[in-house]
Amino acid sequence: GSEEEEVEEEVPETGEENPEFIKRQDQKRSDLDEQLKEYINEWRKQRSKEEDELKRLKEKQAKRKVSRAEEEKRLAQKKKEDEERRVREIEEKKQRDIEEKRQRLEEAEKKRQVMLQAMKESNKTGPNFTIQKKSDNFGLSSAQLERNKTKEQLEEEKKISLSIRIKPLSIDNLGTEKLRVKAQELWECIIKLETEKYDLEERQKRQDYDVSITTQLIAEAVNTALYLGNIPFNTTFICQQLKELKERQKQQLRHKALKKGLDPEALTGKHPPKIQVASKYERRVDTRSYDDKKKLFEGDLEKLNKDFMEKVWQERTDQFGGRQKGEYTPTPYPPSTRTMRQIYLRTGFKDLAVTLCWHQGHNKEDTH
Repeated sequence: GSEEEEVEEEVPETGEENPEFIKRQDQKRSDLDEQLKEYINEWRKQRSKEEDELKRLKEKQAKRKVSRAEEEKRLAQKKKEDEERRVREIEEKKQRDIEEKRQRLEEAEKKRQVMLQAMKESNKTGPNFTIQKKSDNFGLSSAQLERNKTKEQLEEEKKISLSIRIKPLSIDNLGTEKLRVKAQELWECIIKLETEKYDLEERQKRQDYDVSITTQLIAEAVNTALYLGNIPFNTTFICQQLKELKERQKQQLRHKALKKGLDPEALTGKHPPKIQVASKYERRVDTRSYDDKKKLFEGDLEKLNKDFMEKVWQERTDQFGGRQKGEYTPTPYPPSTRTMRQIYLRTGFKDLAVTLCWHQGHNKEDTH
């Protein structure tokens, strides 16, 4: 009974019996509610500020985007106008250059026609050259200006020259006889052009050869003068000219090698290019050695044939001498037909006269 009393004494006091405790709890709840309200108000204010800031940034971004689009549009328009103006200026300059080149080519064609006409005249008098007026070419000659032209300029001049020289062919409303006459004229024109082309190609070959020989001679002369030390002219200028000549010659050799389907550097070395003496098929099929091919290439075919025939003859002679001979007892009298047939079949001689001579020889040996 005493233990139950002690347990009842240790039971804590409840809120109904302690008003102070209830008051403290209410105070805590009210403080928490106020803090929560303040926190909510602060959060709402911060949220409204962030929303306002975000809205302001979005408006600013939209304005910036619109202004950037307008600026890009303006720049694109300006760039387009500049490009159109540049293209227009290039086209105008190109047209002016074409007109100037056309005029120069027309003048050159007229001069060429006049020169050809003058060459046909037998009673030609006066100098055979013309002195051209100096122009603003920075002291360069016409040949140097021609060499300094680019590939596009040369192609353009070629097109202009062809447009001047090639006349339109009008064969409308022409009869059979007139068409035949026109075809004959065109055929004669083709023959003339092919003749001129061949002459120019041969002239170009001779000029290339002359340039090569002259370059070598000048190089040898300059090297000799440099070695001896007696140079009466400007060495730097001569060396520069030699370099230009050698470089030009190398460029020509490269173009020639490309036209022939060779390596670009095949003709520019010290030694001439290799000669192809056999195709891939011949190299596979032909089993002869290099010496045999070399002798054949050098023209020793008769000697090769003679050696081959001697070799074959020797092999057949050895084969005939090493054959197996049968036993034969010669008779002192001329053989009968049956005996001749046996000798013929045994010896293997193909001629009856040879068989008879062989038999008589054996008979003589036996009698002696």
